[in-house]
Amino acid sequence: MASPKNTAPLYPKPHRTLFIALASALILVLAGAGIWWGVKAASSDTPTGVAEGSAATGATVAALPARTHMGAIELRTAALAPMREFYVGAVGLEVLGESAEHLSLGSKGVELLSITRAVDLAADAPTAAGLYHSAILYPNEQSLAQTLLNVVTEAPQSYAGSANHAVSLAFYFSDPDGNGLELYADTPKDEWVWKDGLVQMGSAALDPNAFLNEHLSKAAAKAAATVGHVHLRVGDLQQARTFYADTLGFAVTAEADGALFYAAGGYHHHLATNTWNSAGAAPRPATSGLGSFTVHLGDEAALLAVAQRLSDAGLTFTQDASLITVNDPWGNTVRLLA
Repeated sequence: MASPKNTAPLYPKPHRTLFIALASALILVLAGAGIWWGVKAASSDTPTGVAEGSAATGATVAALPARTHMGAIELRTAALAPMREFYVGAVGLEVLGESAEHLSLGSKGVELLSITRAVDLAADAPTAAGLYHSAILYPNEQSLAQTLLNVVTEAPQSYAGSANHAVSLAFYFSDPDGNGLELYADTPKDEWVWKDGLVQMGSAALDPNAFLNEHLSKAAAKAAATVGHVHLRVGDLQQARTFYADTLGFAVTAEADGALFYAAGGYHHHLATNTWNSAGAAPRPATSGLGSFTVHLGDEAALLAVAQRLSDAGLTFTQDASLITVNDPWGNTVRLLA
């Protein structure tokens, strides 16, 4: 994954081609020293997290319900076949539905990605607003290790880095269209550190070899994965805060140089926005890449409250039964479900 010119400290910077050797135990070997991408942690003086939760955690309460979680991400592509090969053959997602124009992929029967063929769209630009990465969350390190081994075996060119963020262990990839993808597992929630309402995140080195040697287990059953968070490119962080926090109702969960993170329910982040490459970006035209992403609120009253806040802010949106569809200031489409 290409890194922004002024990279914030929470994400890795790719700098070397990945080489793979498969030993008799089928453990990944990455060639050379410095083959993982760790970057320095954020300063303890820099606020790096706020989230909804109890006073016991020190998290800030969001306007959205604690049960809020992320749903399916829609991607648009000119060619379905390479995307299918990557997300099914390498990442290991299940095909839930398939046609010549659409691919529905998921885990344990739940849709995570909806990929639509759209041949006449312009290509996504990394300096424009849009998707920075989708993030698939695994329930434990064992299931993440199984997936990591498969991806770097089947699609080694897609590997873009790794980092220990204190709240999570993350590995980064780029799909055939250049969309960022994070595969991660959370660290134990009772080990997350909160300060002044913010969860303390950083980015320490994470060695893929050590991770696989510690967690890869042939006996581990394949566990369900979910969409953990969505990270967006936007043009202005204050506008992003106004829309995602003040209007939609997420709590700001972290602040870093050029980035904001948001959550509900005491999570470290369900959403992130950055201006690392896209500062000043205008509303995006229809392009490949992100089509929309879904947020599940699990509460009809909460959805009505979102509609009221959108109306009070003078924003245009559509509401159909238990669904609100609204664009952020850059045309990133958000679908909120009760």
